Amino acid sequence: MSQPPTVIVFDVNETLSDTSPLKTRFDDVGAPEYLADLWFAGVLRDGFALAAAGTKEKFSAIADGVLRNVLNTVPLNRRMDDAVEHVLQGFGSLPVHPDVADGITGLKDAGARLITLTNGAVEISEQLLTSAGVRDCFEALLSVEDAAAWKPARAPYQYAAESTGENPANMLLVAVHPWDIDGASRAGLQTAWINRTGAEYPAHFNAPDFSVTAITELTAAVGLAP
Repeated sequence: MSQPPTVIVFDVNETLSDTSPLKTRFDDVGAPEYLADLWFAGVLRDGFALAAAGTKEKFSAIADGVLRNVLNTVPLNRRMDDAVEHVLQGFGSLPVHPDVADGITGLKDAGARLITLTNGAVEISEQLLTSAGVRDCFEALLSVEDAAAWKPARAPYQYAAESTGENPANMLLVAVHPWDIDGASRAGLQTAWINRTGAEYPAHFNAPDFSVTAITELTAAVGLAP
């Protein structure tokens, strides 16, 4: 890229937040921990399906409905309503990944404008970033609840561009999800894939402009290092 991005757009769930503690919540209610991954994948699937159908629903509503399906055949140690509430409350106390605070601070100090764009609720982003001590690094916390559809539809990325008054070509979407990278790329944004696990990027998606193993590597990778 000839020019470094002026606005950096962060995905939230799994990109900034460490969702692994949610597995403990499943164990708490008598369910196998592996169901946490199945549940989260199901939430994304249903959100994407609604976007493809030209509509949307709140993350919390889809998460509730999919969770009830996942737990339906499990011998829970409490009532279904209580089990669902216990798991969903876990979103409000998730930590960030170890590379997040220093990485965010480095990007802010380098002069980048930082925002979030999540398929979840703004309130969750607010809690997460405040607890991590980096809320003041972000000029705006955005959610697809205020856009026409979930990511990776084009509309949320356009909404982010309109909200910041920036050309999409000058924006960088940062995510751990290849589907998010692909969607942002098709909407005209630059993209950076955070590959913390050493995974292989799927060839059927548009490739990221940058690929790093931690957010702390982004400042130098995108040309913002002093």
